Amino acid sequence: MTTPSPGRVAGSDRVAGPDSPDSPAGPAGPGRPDGPTTRAAEFYVTLHRDPELSGQEERTAARLAARLAAAGYRVETGIGGHGVAGVLRNGPGPVLMLRAELDALPVEERTGLPYASTARARTAAGEDVPVMHACGHDAHLACLMGAADTLAGARAGWRGTLLVVGQPAEETLRGARAMLADGLYRRFEPPSMVLAQHTVPLPGGMVAHGGGPVTAGGVTLEVVVHGRGGHAAAPHLAVDPLLAAASIVLRLQAVVSQECSPAEQVVLTVGSLRAGGPANLVPDSATLGVTVRAFSAAALERVVAAVRRIVRAEAEASRCPVAPTVEVLAESGVNLPDPGLTATVRTAHLAAFGAQRVADWPPSMATEDFPLFGPAGAGLHGVTDVRTAYWMLGTVGPGQWAAAPGATAAEKLAALPPNHSPAFRPHPGLTLRTGIAALVTAVGAVLPPPERAAGG
Repeated sequence: MTTPSPGRVAGSDRVAGPDSPDSPAGPAGPGRPDGPTTRAAEFYVTLHRDPELSGQEERTAARLAARLAAAGYRVETGIGGHGVAGVLRNGPGPVLMLRAELDALPVEERTGLPYASTARARTAAGEDVPVMHACGHDAHLACLMGAADTLAGARAGWRGTLLVVGQPAEETLRGARAMLADGLYRRFEPPSMVLAQHTVPLPGGMVAHGGGPVTAGGVTLEVVVHGRGGHAAAPHLAVDPLLAAASIVLRLQAVVSQECSPAEQVVLTVGSLRAGGPANLVPDSATLGVTVRAFSAAALERVVAAVRRIVRAEAEASRCPVAPTVEVLAESGVNLPDPGLTATVRTAHLAAFGAQRVADWPPSMATEDFPLFGPAGAGLHGVTDVRTAYWMLGTVGPGQWAAAPGATAAEKLAALPPNHSPAFRPHPGLTLRTGIAALVTAVGAVLPPPERAAGG
């Protein structure tokens, strides 16, 4: 996730909640924290200390499954990899799904927190990397578990079925598709509504809703340029794929400026370039990692086509002996929540938190595979009437906000560590209290109370 445009965030100059240390439990207002918040805080610290990469979330999944089972949910594991789903039936009514993510990132933590991660793991390519929950998925899971615990203990107040899902491999945009392909909506009664939230560096205690697209659609590409290896002393006898790759990187920078309308929001990023070894040889190949993000399927298709065209042309210009390959590793549609369901949840949040703690969210160029659980994934799961709601959850404690450089809210928001930063540091108390309350409040707004479920 990326930091929102400060000018479009209502109420962002106000910090909600009391000032307190970044202790795991944090404050719960007057008196001691409530039971679900305390248990969620303990769960959060455990997850944060022991993160796992996308596709490797075995321990994280087991912990979530055990807690859901202890709260009375019927649990299945191993869905689409390490996916977890727990169901709680509570009489007639709609099926509502709550979703959070299991995976962490290959980032070395630099928060200085006493529960900071020192974990390391091996990637699928065999590279040893540090691992950190730098995108807040540990907070998402802790809030999910806190809400599931609270709702299981308050069944007298709602009717219907809760489906609580821990999704693997969100960071690679593969997990939602894998869970659906593995029959998530066939193993359980499919939901009519799906809710999720995501941490962002807004003041803790706040939530933010979009009035249209919340996050962009995205495509992740792997480009392989094939050269002919040789000795660095005789480059004329080799074909250097690094030269072709470098030309591709430079040429791709013109796609957005020269081939996209100024009115379109499109981002094209070359995030990695891997090739070679010792400086005295010319390698056989070079591999580029490319992401494209946009707010329409047409723009994504057009830009991906431009990437393919430029890759082919630059490889030919460099005399590459074998045609390059461009493989789609992952893709996801625009995250466009249902307007009616969003309005219902936002109204409930306004009533629960007050207007100063409910902000407007501008479209973000970050991307998510969450849309696949809704209409965007109908071809996968076969359900055409799923509505979604998705909101942002503030994480910044008062102390961190005050220490951030800048005299205005806009300046502070620009200076705070964003998601994916090694310094990303949610305030546990405020984040968990608000995140649990936001989920429970949303469920209460869309699942009928007993009298309404019975037609009273």
